[in-house]
This record gives sequence, structure tokens and C-alpha cells, in this order.
Amino acid sequence: MGEQQQVQFPQEVIDEYAALGVDLPALFSAGHLGTRMGVHIVEASADRVVGTMPVEGNTQPYGLLHGGASAVLAETLGSVGSMLHGGSSKIAVGVDLNCTHHRGVRSGLVTGVATPVHRGRSTATYEVVISDEQDRRVCTARLTCLLRDVNPGDGAPAATAG
Repeated sequence: MGEQQQVQFPQEVIDEYAALGVDLPALFSAGHLGTRMGVHIVEASADRVVGTMPVEGNTQPYGLLHGGASAVLAETLGSVGSMLHGGSSKIAVGVDLNCTHHRGVRSGLVTGVATPVHRGRSTATYEVVISDEQDRRVCTARLTCLLRDVNPGDGAPAATAG
């Protein structure tokens, strides 16, 4: 589904995770599900996460973008923002996702932009606005993630974000 784009992170964030042996841009290729759906994260910080997804291959029987596909994009972007807010000592785990679908899309690329609504010590909530190529709002989602402390058995920090 196209060439994989390099995820953009602030250099200090890349350095923080690199010191822990984590290649952050490689980690956030959107995961296996996101890869199958063609999700590309193109910008990422705790203040704003931007990603795209093709409509083709992600439709329901009527040929419209599947609401579940919008949910995958929203949860991916909000989880990345939550993980970056939590830092390398936290793992972001989605606990609530809601999506309102405003219009159908039959083709092209949709873009999601996640911005923080709340960033606390134990939870982070992001609003995700998904728009079509004409900049019309397709879906509005809100994701809340629990920020858990990293435990030795968790593996690489942030490996479970999303």
C-alpha cells in the first residue's frame, strides 16, 4: 500500500528512547494491524500526532470507509500521543474509545490529527479528527489511555502502545 514513510519525532524524544535501546521510528510503523490497513504516522509529539490511511482496502460492503478503520486510525494516533506524553517510564493502554462518523468516504486518503484534551499522571485523553482529502470532517474520536508504569516483564517501553 505504498512506501513506508519515516515517522517524525522531536530529537530529544528519539534520544531518550535510543538511550533505552528503542528505535522509536521503527517501533511506530503503526504495528501489524496498522501496516495491513496502510496507516502511516507522519508527525508525532505529545502535542500533535498526524497519520494517514487509504480508503481503498478499508471499506465496508457499501464501498464506504469502514467505521472500524477510522477507529483503528484514531486509536493508533491517540496511543502514540499518550505514550509520548507518558515518557519512557510509562506504557499507554487504551481504555476508552468513542467515534462519531460524520460522512462517508469512497476513495482517496484520510488524515487523522490527534491533539490532547487531558494529559495527567495516570491517564491521557486525545481528540482525533479524521478528514478527507477535501478537508471535510469524516470522523471525530476521543481516546483515553491509562498510563501504566513499565514493569520488567513488559518488554521494550512503548511496545504495547495502541
